Amino acid sequence: MESTKNSRRDFLRISGLLSASTLLPFQKSFSKVQEVLSTNGSCVLIPTETAGPFPLDLTENTTYLRSDLRETKTGVPFKVKMKILGLENCEPMQNVRVNIWHCDKDGLYSGYDESNNAGQKGLTYLRGYQFTDANGMVEFTTIFPGWYTGRICHIHFQVYVSSSYAAISQMTFDIDKKNALYAANSSLYTKGSDPMTYSSDNIFSDGYQYQLATLEEDSSIGGYQTYLEVTVQGSGSVGIGHLEKQAAKNFTLGQNYPNPYSDQTTIPFELISKSDVVLTLYSFDGKKVHSQNLKDLSTGSHEIILKPKELGLASENYVYQLSVTNDQGTYTLNKVMTASK
Repeated sequence: MESTKNSRRDFLRISGLLSASTLLPFQKSFSKVQEVLSTNGSCVLIPTETAGPFPLDLTENTTYLRSDLRETKTGVPFKVKMKILGLENCEPMQNVRVNIWHCDKDGLYSGYDESNNAGQKGLTYLRGYQFTDANGMVEFTTIFPGWYTGRICHIHFQVYVSSSYAAISQMTFDIDKKNALYAANSSLYTKGSDPMTYSSDNIFSDGYQYQLATLEEDSSIGGYQTYLEVTVQGSGSVGIGHLEKQAAKNFTLGQNYPNPYSDQTTIPFELISKSDVVLTLYSFDGKKVHSQNLKDLSTGSHEIILKPKELGLASENYVYQLSVTNDQGTYTLNKVMTASK
């Protein structure tokens, strides 16, 4: 158990997810009116919102790399699907990290012990992050959130593009559909209908068009699902931050091909100097599922061929991480390989 925790922490540390540089100011930097002027065809930059009142840096606790956020929380099963697009070309942004967090059915947030949120300090429910796949998609399994006094029902999210840029916003839902869900599950959602409207909510009163997610029944999980397209700054690829620039001085990591993959996929990379290389695969629940060491590789282009089935791995999405060690130190980059549907 300890080795699993250590490997997960190593993954987070060397991929920059435990760095203080991920912490960004939570205040609005400019108004929604200004933000929605940033458009490119059908793409509109997602409005910036506060991360409060109960933000918690998801990277401080290694349990948060996961797709199922429920832990022991009860509520209507809820599948959250998001597609991340780059503003410059309206193309999917792959390999970016998406954090989400929201309250439970009774309006409580994990991680805090406040007068209106008593007894939740140290808890981790209903928070997590994933990396976008080749289609710019992430998916979470959770419960439908409740509401609390002064706020309409909502979900917080952060799209972490690089060590120098992240977009923070919130999503909400159709009021009639949401309150019908509460009414149909009144034994769970005992507070009843959400009394707030968009205009009475201090976040969405100045506009919510690009933050209104779908809300539809999903018989496959016995609950509901939601979908929201989110446009952030970028051009359909990961931005280059400090960590990426440092790694680029020593090696480049290509996108696996084909991607999505079926039976086999190839991971290309190029070394600037002679190096030892470690390739590691992580599941979307943060578990190390495969690792291989390659010693004394020469300068130039290289490829690693992966056959997941032969490795005893399920056909699903994985984060692949390449760590390169040479005379200059150890450098690491990550990307996501997407399974064919």
